[in-house]
Amino acid sequence: MNIVLMESLGIESECLNKYIKKLTDCGHNFKVYERTDNKETQKEELKDADIAIIANMPLSTEVIKSAKNLKFIDIAFTGTDHVDVQTAHKAGIAVSNASGYSNDSVAELTICMILTLLRNVREVEQKCREHKTKDGLVGCELKGKTAGIIGTGAIGMTVAKILSFMGCKIIAYNGFSNKKSNDFITYMPLKEMLENSDIVTLHCPLTKESRHLINSETIAYMKKDAILINTARGAVADSKALADALNNGRIRAAAIDVFDKEPPLGADEPLLSAKNTLLTPHIAFASKESMQKRAEIVFKNIDMWLEGKQINKV
Repeated sequence: MNIVLMESLGIESECLNKYIKKLTDCGHNFKVYERTDNKETQKEELKDADIAIIANMPLSTEVIKSAKNLKFIDIAFTGTDHVDVQTAHKAGIAVSNASGYSNDSVAELTICMILTLLRNVREVEQKCREHKTKDGLVGCELKGKTAGIIGTGAIGMTVAKILSFMGCKIIAYNGFSNKKSNDFITYMPLKEMLENSDIVTLHCPLTKESRHLINSETIAYMKKDAILINTARGAVADSKALADALNNGRIRAAAIDVFDKEPPLGADEPLLSAKNTLLTPHIAFASKESMQKRAEIVFKNIDMWLEGKQINKV
């Protein structure tokens, strides 16, 4: 098989080479490329490929259709909306992802963002550097707050458990699953959930149903002193509507790790100039530990597919 790695997996070369050697010792060919969003370059790299490994690099309909030998796309990422999976399936191309590799990493950053906003960490740090005090910037405790979770898969449930342990009441939107309320978490319609949440945190995949789920209408349901966290996918929230709400004081603050486009962000990104925002360039998934877990999953995906036992099937 001809196997191509089309962008970095974020691990040390020594570690990557061990995975590659295992495959080349079995007679497979392996090529490593630098990431590019140029479609013509992607087509050339995939020309003879049987297996393609990507992370969050977009793989369009046009590129997939051009790859006549391609049999398996191994996505080193949880979300798959950057790949035309439907076209791949129509062409008989199997697709797997690396779901689960960053559950802890994303959950930890979510908690970090919540505490940073509630305790005004960035603002008081700046005041300290300016030889000033905390006056006017006394924050709030997390304990006793109501946290609304949109998306209670593995990551959302991990966040919910941490917040519950820290003294929060947990509620969740019931539109993405048939899960039942219990002593730990209460499911409810979106409007009711937003109206009752001090913290709203997004952990759902990007689908037709979830695109711009957070918009001007749904933001209007939120408490004026609520905070919003998005470590899911950028387009789950309407950036323009969210920026307007923040600038108009409709909600207290937002922490955003994901955007409509992958960073670096252009000057036209409305959240860059919005008030009371904590912005990070899509880092929630990225820790040393999660990158290693991801590589393990990606290469196990290949091993299992080669044995005719595909796992992590999309």
